[in-house]
Amino acid sequence: MLEQTPGMAPPMPTDSTDADRPGPTTPTISVVIPTLNEAANLPHVLTRIPESVDEVVLVDGHSIDDTIVVARTIRPDIRVVLQDGRGKGNALACGFAAAQGSIIVMLDADGSTDPAEIDAFVAPLLAGHDFVKGSRFLGAGGSEDITGVRRAGNRALLALLNVLYGTRYTDLCYGYNAFWRTCLPHMSVNCDGFEVETLITARVARAGLSVVEVPSVEHERLHGVSNLNAVPDGMRVLRTILRERVRRVGTRRRAANTWQPTFRECPPVNEGTLVADRRASEEHGGAFASNAA
Repeated sequence: MLEQTPGMAPPMPTDSTDADRPGPTTPTISVVIPTLNEAANLPHVLTRIPESVDEVVLVDGHSIDDTIVVARTIRPDIRVVLQDGRGKGNALACGFAAAQGSIIVMLDADGSTDPAEIDAFVAPLLAGHDFVKGSRFLGAGGSEDITGVRRAGNRALLALLNVLYGTRYTDLCYGYNAFWRTCLPHMSVNCDGFEVETLITARVARAGLSVVEVPSVEHERLHGVSNLNAVPDGMRVLRTILRERVRRVGTRRRAANTWQPTFRECPPVNEGTLVADRRASEEHGGAFASNAA
């Protein structure tokens, strides 16, 4: 069984200004990947992460398969964080708190977001932007997964957000984003569900950060079933758009350092812990061999 040690969040800046930006040295890049029973998908995802990435933080949401074992076998240097609550929003918040890079990239574990695009997301940050949004409906972007109902819902909710926030985005409910860690106090991620992408989009827009979209291709989930539920999650997105529009920005800034959740981090992997992890997996049905194959 994996041991768990308390995770300590790195010091957070209080605001996002040019003075907080890294100097001429090369910035470090952290990739945050929320997971829930994604053992079958991780071999595809983790092996495609480019060498430019300095740190991979996997945030596990109480998986009952071999997600952690597979991840640590493929990438022994991966940092494994156990989220303190439930839901994608909480998982991302825990991952953001744990990440130590000056640039943070959000990546899905199901294979729908392509790690090979990471460098294209980082480039606009290095050119001076604060936040980079992936768009399935811009230029060469596209989606092999979105249904007609979800596409219509995304279009309607996006139109509302653009009117209320004075933005001109081409996509809303897509989770492939990259940003300087100095954006975190403005984002203050404190939701649990799939509305997290909308929450982040709304808050960076209200904060007046420099945001640019880049084309991205969304692929079909490789294995397993998505936890997304179009109608209930769409209503959560709608409520988020309306609530964030009337919320006082000053209140968010005063609370900027209180959003960081607690998390538990598994100790670094070594040969002994990896053998123990595999043994524990075999005792629970031996799923590791089939998932890692």
